[in-house]
Amino acid sequence: MKLSILAPGGIANQIARAAVQLEGIECYAAASRSSERAEAFAEKWGFEKHYGSYGELAEDPQAELVYVASPHSHHYQHAKLCLEHGKHVLLEKAFTVNAAQAEELIQIAGKKGLLLAEAFWPRYMPSRNMIQKLLAQGAIGEVQSVEADFGAPLSTIERLRSPELAGGALLDLGVYPINFALQVFPENIEKIHSSAVLSPEGVDWMNSITLTFEGGKMAVLHSNMLAHMKNHGTIYGDKGYLEVDSVSNCTNIRVYEGNKMTCYKVPEQINGYEYEILACARAIEAGQTECAEMPHSETVRMMRILDEARKTWGMRFPCE
Repeated sequence: MKLSILAPGGIANQIARAAVQLEGIECYAAASRSSERAEAFAEKWGFEKHYGSYGELAEDPQAELVYVASPHSHHYQHAKLCLEHGKHVLLEKAFTVNAAQAEELIQIAGKKGLLLAEAFWPRYMPSRNMIQKLLAQGAIGEVQSVEADFGAPLSTIERLRSPELAGGALLDLGVYPINFALQVFPENIEKIHSSAVLSPEGVDWMNSITLTFEGGKMAVLHSNMLAHMKNHGTIYGDKGYLEVDSVSNCTNIRVYEGNKMTCYKVPEQINGYEYEILACARAIEAGQTECAEMPHSETVRMMRILDEARKTWGMRFPCE
């Protein structure tokens, strides 16, 4: 499968680092608004071609799967460009800036029979299945609640300060604790309570979100772009609790029951991004329009939570 990258920035380098080590994955083309930047990226990772515009990549008949890594504000535009030119798309999280954009892209992909997947890497990792298996086995009894947080001092990054680029903590960091909760609770959400501290520019410095699910289950979630946080996730059951050391790339899972603690290590990885690339390759080969690991229904579920939180805060992006 020929993999191309649109907007070769920081995360795109991580995708490329994983891709070059995967059997059956050909690093085909890189596209940037700067031809020099595209060329440098292609040379660094051994991509066959490079383009100084996104349109040139979309028009290349040999490009198969395009990983879109532009700012959140441009995900919809760039994914739509690729889909309309017959390309499968792996779209970086947050998927779009709102649920309406996500639903439109999903409709386009479905009509054209193309794969459209959200690059939400924890969904594709072995740790996810390990956690779900432990819960299914009753390792902590019946699950009652979840706590998760993700934060780092990132306020100097221009993209995250900019409403025009759909910045703020929520779409960049907050999606991780929310995703952690959604993986635990498939039930419908009954209530969403949230609050945020906004920057002078009008994006959220930090936020807290409480989700109440059917059956009385609850998730308390927090993200912050001003401070270091533990970046942990904890699942509480009536017999014990399960803790992961990171809600983005978990390496250890610990189960506590009374005075007993059992630690489970996840398999060695390249950098964690390989799993989403391989999942896309499998789905494309099978003729599927979504990845089982991150189905479209879960992408839309996530986007609706983000929409509701921002509505509560009065936070709207210029690109909407």
